[in-house]
Amino acid sequence: MSSPVTQVHVPAGHGRTFEVRSGQFITVIDRDGQQAADFVAIVNGQPEQYLSPTHTRRRLNSLFFAIGDSLYSNADEPLLQVLHDTVGVHDANVPACDCTRFSVDFGVDGHRNCLDNMHEGLSHYGVLSVNVPEPFNLFQNGPVTADCRMQVTDPTSKAGDRIVFRALKDLVCAVSSCPQDIIPGNGLLVTPIDIVISDDEPSHA
Repeated sequence: MSSPVTQVHVPAGHGRTFEVRSGQFITVIDRDGQQAADFVAIVNGQPEQYLSPTHTRRRLNSLFFAIGDSLYSNADEPLLQVLHDTVGVHDANVPACDCTRFSVDFGVDGHRNCLDNMHEGLSHYGVLSVNVPEPFNLFQNGPVTADCRMQVTDPTSKAGDRIVFRALKDLVCAVSSCPQDIIPGNGLLVTPIDIVISDDEPSHA
């Protein structure tokens, strides 16, 4: 008999926060395709230890991660392992969009943004807005060009593409369906993200 699963629906342009236990599996699904999902995590009960793209890049000696890799904390401890990935294109270099990104760069005040989306739930765990970790931007297409410049363009992910992690510690995770609808990054159409938390490893069929 299969163990029960928990489903978390992240509405388009909003965020959700959830807990996972060590050993559980987290499946993040791009429901409609071409939607970036900012993903952060803290160790449950130890918010000073958090998932760190910077430390992960150093440990992997790479700007990108792949199936089989672990994602590391700021204490150099593995927090997640990548088990399955149907798209293989994600970003670990670009910070979460915030209110100043929209007001300063685009002249739009009060726009929803990933930082506020993730902080909304993490605030209940004692995390200040300034301490929300830098994200892994799942499904975000951030290639590095031949002249060593960074780009952000529309994701290559299609409807139903997903990535599966195994939690290696008890974690509090926050996910934002990136609200960017002004420049390429979500196909100029913000859509939902679905998450499944399970005790059993999901089928890759």
